[in-house]
Amino acid sequence: MNIKDRKILYEGFYKLSELTVQDGSEEYQRIRFEPGEAVAALVLDTTRQRYLLVRQFRVGAEADVLELPAGMLDKEGESPEEALRREIKEELGYKVDHLEQIIQMYPSPGANSERITIYYAEVSQQIAPGGGEASEGEKLAAEEFTWDELTAEPLEDAKTIIAVQWAQLRKAKE
Repeated sequence: MNIKDRKILYEGFYKLSELTVQDGSEEYQRIRFEPGEAVAALVLDTTRQRYLLVRQFRVGAEADVLELPAGMLDKEGESPEEALRREIKEELGYKVDHLEQIIQMYPSPGANSERITIYYAEVSQQIAPGGGEASEGEKLAAEEFTWDELTAEPLEDAKTIIAVQWAQLRKAKE
Protein backbone atom coordinates (compact mmCIF):
# COMPACT_ATOMS: atom_id res chain seq x y z
CA MET A 1 0.00 0.00 0.00
CA ASN A 2 1.18 3.52 -0.66
CA ILE A 3 -0.15 7.07 -0.47
CA LYS A 4 -0.94 8.28 -3.99
CA ASP A 5 -2.40 11.71 -3.21
CA ARG A 6 -3.05 14.11 -0.30
CA LYS A 7 -5.57 16.94 -0.06
CA ILE A 8 -5.95 19.27 2.89
CA LEU A 9 -9.64 19.47 3.76
CA TYR A 10 -9.28 21.76 6.77
CA GLU A 11 -6.40 23.63 8.37
CA GLY A 12 -7.05 25.48 11.61
CA PHE A 13 -6.13 24.57 15.17
CA TYR A 14 -5.68 21.05 13.76
CA LYS A 15 -5.48 19.75 10.20
CA LEU A 16 -7.70 17.26 8.40
CA SER A 17 -6.51 15.61 5.19
CA GLU A 18 -7.95 13.23 2.62
CA LEU A 19 -5.45 10.61 1.47
CA THR A 20 -5.76 8.41 -1.60
CA VAL A 21 -4.30 5.03 -0.70
CA GLN A 22 -3.34 2.63 -3.49
CA ASP A 23 -3.27 -1.11 -2.93
CA GLY A 24 -2.36 -2.76 -6.23
CA SER A 25 -5.09 -1.73 -8.68
CA GLU A 26 -7.47 -0.64 -5.88
CA GLU A 27 -7.69 2.92 -4.56
CA TYR A 28 -9.29 4.08 -1.30
CA GLN A 29 -9.97 7.51 0.15
CA ARG A 30 -9.22 7.90 3.85
CA ILE A 31 -9.61 10.91 6.12
CA ARG A 32 -6.71 11.55 8.51
CA PHE A 33 -6.75 13.78 11.58
CA GLU A 34 -3.37 15.53 11.92
CA PRO A 35 -2.94 17.20 15.32
CA GLY A 36 0.88 17.19 15.26
CA GLU A 37 3.51 15.84 17.63
CA ALA A 38 2.82 15.77 21.36
CA VAL A 39 4.71 15.23 24.60
CA ALA A 40 3.52 14.23 28.07
CA ALA A 41 5.11 13.27 31.39
CA LEU A 42 4.40 11.46 34.59
CA VAL A 43 5.79 14.09 36.98
CA LEU A 44 7.10 13.32 40.45
CA ASP A 45 7.92 16.08 42.92
CA THR A 46 10.88 14.34 44.57
CA THR A 47 10.91 16.70 47.56
CA ARG A 48 7.34 15.94 48.59
CA GLN A 49 7.01 12.51 46.94
CA ARG A 50 3.82 13.57 45.12
CA TYR A 51 2.80 12.85 41.54
CA LEU A 52 1.53 15.94 39.72
CA LEU A 53 -1.25 15.65 37.15
CA VAL A 54 -3.67 18.12 35.62
CA ARG A 55 -7.43 18.14 35.26
CA GLN A 56 -8.87 20.02 32.34
CA PHE A 57 -11.83 20.07 29.98
CA ARG A 58 -11.25 17.97 26.87
CA VAL A 59 -13.48 18.40 23.84
CA GLY A 60 -13.14 14.76 22.76
CA ALA A 61 -14.42 13.50 26.11
CA GLU A 62 -16.77 16.46 26.60
CA ALA A 63 -15.71 16.42 30.23
CA ASP A 64 -12.90 17.26 32.61
CA VAL A 65 -10.17 14.63 32.34
CA LEU A 66 -7.35 13.85 34.79
CA GLU A 67 -4.17 13.41 32.79
CA LEU A 68 -0.44 13.90 32.54
CA PRO A 69 0.74 17.43 31.81
CA ALA A 70 1.06 17.45 28.03
CA GLY A 71 1.29 19.62 24.97
CA MET A 72 2.29 19.97 21.37
CA LEU A 73 5.64 20.80 19.84
CA ASP A 74 4.85 24.42 18.95
CA LYS A 75 8.00 25.89 17.52
CA GLU A 76 9.95 24.96 14.39
CA GLY A 77 12.92 22.81 15.41
CA GLU A 78 11.73 22.41 19.01
CA SER A 79 12.79 19.06 20.49
CA PRO A 80 10.35 16.93 22.48
CA GLU A 81 12.41 17.58 25.62
CA GLU A 82 12.29 21.36 25.13
CA ALA A 83 8.54 21.23 24.54
CA LEU A 84 7.99 19.11 27.63
CA ARG A 85 10.05 21.40 29.87
CA ARG A 86 7.96 24.34 28.58
CA GLU A 87 4.69 22.49 29.18
CA ILE A 88 5.62 21.42 32.72
CA LYS A 89 6.50 25.03 33.56
CA GLU A 90 3.27 26.37 31.97
CA GLU A 91 0.94 23.77 33.48
CA LEU A 92 2.57 22.98 36.84
CA GLY A 93 5.03 25.85 37.36
CA TYR A 94 8.01 23.54 37.93
CA LYS A 95 11.55 23.42 36.59
CA VAL A 96 12.48 19.92 35.39
CA ASP A 97 15.39 18.22 37.18
CA HIS A 98 15.39 14.90 35.29
CA LEU A 99 13.69 13.43 32.20
CA GLU A 100 13.53 9.81 31.11
CA GLN A 101 11.72 8.72 27.97
CA ILE A 102 9.15 5.98 28.52
CA ILE A 103 7.79 5.48 25.01
CA GLN A 104 7.07 7.14 21.69
CA MET A 105 3.75 5.97 20.27
CA TYR A 106 0.84 6.53 17.90
CA PRO A 107 -2.26 6.44 20.13
CA SER A 108 -4.71 5.76 17.30
CA PRO A 109 -2.89 5.19 13.97
CA GLY A 110 -5.95 4.02 12.04
CA ALA A 111 -7.07 7.58 11.28
CA ASN A 112 -4.83 9.84 13.37
CA SER A 113 -1.24 10.90 12.64
CA GLU A 114 -0.52 12.15 16.17
CA ARG A 115 2.65 10.81 17.76
CA ILE A 116 3.15 11.21 21.50
CA THR A 117 6.42 10.88 23.39
CA ILE A 118 5.76 10.04 27.04
CA TYR A 119 8.36 10.73 29.71
CA TYR A 120 8.95 10.30 33.41
CA ALA A 121 9.99 13.65 34.90
CA GLU A 122 11.37 14.56 38.30
CA VAL A 123 10.92 18.06 39.68
CA SER A 124 11.74 19.68 43.01
CA GLN A 125 11.38 23.43 42.63
CA GLN A 126 8.26 25.38 41.71
CA ILE A 127 9.33 28.53 39.85
CA ALA A 128 6.01 29.78 38.39
CA PRO A 129 2.30 29.60 39.26
CA GLY A 130 1.33 27.02 36.60
CA GLY A 131 -2.29 26.63 35.57
CA GLY A 132 -1.73 26.73 31.80
CA GLU A 133 -1.57 29.53 29.27
CA ALA A 134 -4.65 31.75 29.25
CA SER A 135 -3.71 32.96 25.75
CA GLU A 136 -4.09 29.36 24.54
CA GLY A 137 -7.49 28.95 26.21
CA GLU A 138 -6.08 26.59 28.82
CA LYS A 139 -7.94 26.34 32.10
CA LEU A 140 -6.51 23.52 34.12
CA ALA A 141 -5.99 22.60 37.72
CA ALA A 142 -2.94 20.78 39.03
CA GLU A 143 -3.67 17.86 41.35
CA GLU A 144 -1.19 15.92 43.43
CA PHE A 145 -1.25 12.31 44.55
CA THR A 146 0.75 9.95 46.71
CA TRP A 147 1.69 6.71 44.95
CA ASP A 148 -1.18 4.84 46.61
CA GLU A 149 -3.67 7.57 45.72
CA LEU A 150 -2.48 7.65 42.10
CA THR A 151 -2.77 3.89 41.61
CA ALA A 152 -6.27 3.93 43.15
CA GLU A 153 -7.45 6.79 40.91
CA PRO A 154 -9.83 5.76 38.09
CA LEU A 155 -7.94 6.91 34.98
CA GLU A 156 -9.52 7.31 31.53
CA ASP A 157 -6.72 8.91 29.52
CA ALA A 158 -4.59 6.38 27.59
CA LYS A 159 -1.25 8.18 27.89
CA THR A 160 -1.75 8.52 31.64
CA ILE A 161 -2.67 4.85 32.02
CA ILE A 162 0.46 3.85 30.06
CA ALA A 163 2.74 6.04 32.20
CA VAL A 164 1.26 4.81 35.49
CA GLN A 165 1.54 1.18 34.36
CA TRP A 166 5.18 1.84 33.38
CA ALA A 167 5.79 3.19 36.90
CA GLN A 168 4.07 0.15 38.44
CA LEU A 169 6.34 -2.21 36.47
CA ARG A 170 9.39 -0.16 37.42
CA LYS A 171 8.47 -0.28 41.11
CA ALA A 172 7.86 -4.04 40.89
CA LYS A 173 11.46 -4.50 39.66
CA GLU A 174 12.90 -2.48 42.58
